[in-house]
Amino acid sequence: MTQPDDLLPIGLEDALPARAAAITSAMRQVLQSMDAHGYDRVRPPLVEFEQSLAGRMEGVATRRMVRFTDPESLRTLALRSDMTVQVGRIAATSLREAPRPLRLCYAGEVATIKADQLDPARQRLQLGAELVGSDSVAAAAEAVSVALDALEAAGVDGLSVDFTMPDLVDTLAEEALPLDMEQREAVRRELDMKDAGGLKAVGGEAYLPLLYAAGPMEQALEKLSALDAGGVLASRTAALREVAAILGERVRLTLDPSERHGFGYQSWFGFTLHSDKARGALGRGGTYAIKGSDEAATGFSLYMEPILEALGKGEAEQRDTVFLPLGHDRSVAASLRADGWRTRAAVNAEDDAATLGCTHRLENGEAKPL
Repeated sequence: MTQPDDLLPIGLEDALPARAAAITSAMRQVLQSMDAHGYDRVRPPLVEFEQSLAGRMEGVATRRMVRFTDPESLRTLALRSDMTVQVGRIAATSLREAPRPLRLCYAGEVATIKADQLDPARQRLQLGAELVGSDSVAAAAEAVSVALDALEAAGVDGLSVDFTMPDLVDTLAEEALPLDMEQREAVRRELDMKDAGGLKAVGGEAYLPLLYAAGPMEQALEKLSALDAGGVLASRTAALREVAAILGERVRLTLDPSERHGFGYQSWFGFTLHSDKARGALGRGGTYAIKGSDEAATGFSLYMEPILEALGKGEAEQRDTVFLPLGHDRSVAASLRADGWRTRAAVNAEDDAATLGCTHRLENGEAKPL
């Protein structure tokens, strides 16, 4: 019987056996794929000093972190809300002398004190890979390719990638399409809202073409190239074309140059991963600079919940399991497990194989179907 004290806080939930098994399987496959590409796994701590977590990346909102006071140092601690920040710290400190480019991957829980409007979860499993030391076209293409390989290794299909240019407004506002700092924020806001009228009202009429330069990759690039920006966009569009050429036709590619949601610290290149079998984004990535060391990096993060949705997993799946009656031959049982069988041993004379979810029973040294 559920007691009031048994309730979990809003945005947190238990992963029961079937779901936990699906999570573990997908995580293992994703990490193995990253390892195959030469990415070494790191395991940063769950808790760090708040100042450290906020000091390595632009756009990290400490107000979303679960914070508390360290009784030892009396400094403010925080639960990590993004593991990318921690990988940046590791690269800038413990592995600062390691050869570049440095390839690191990770998997772990992250938490926020409050959910956002689009996602009610306050705890999630984040997986990702970071290539530290480069934000080149080759690095960008590798990040997208590794992310796609990892998702495909986990069994996800129907994939597509949406490219964006996170610092586009700042780049254009410097000289090509000048805006003061107050106007820049207003233009970004109206672009986020996809509001043409609002964009004109805040003095961003010259930025209207960005609203219409979204869609299938080649068509969007053509529209973006037509924007008179004094040549500022030429290198950007050329780079995006190169990344697209490297990826080839393995997935559908789209472009939304003004998209900023989830790209708080990315620089010239960002991408979002989708599957036609999941409602939310499977992950995001791009280029960025590690604050403090100012070292260039490229990477991505994946999130388990939409991955499981795309896989259609989480429901109970019956697995071949051998029931071991009381007094069974333990050496035979060990041999079965060594051969890949799953076993469940009786602990009472009344234990029933079918009730315990078994598909087979050990009889005369063999696993026989029920």
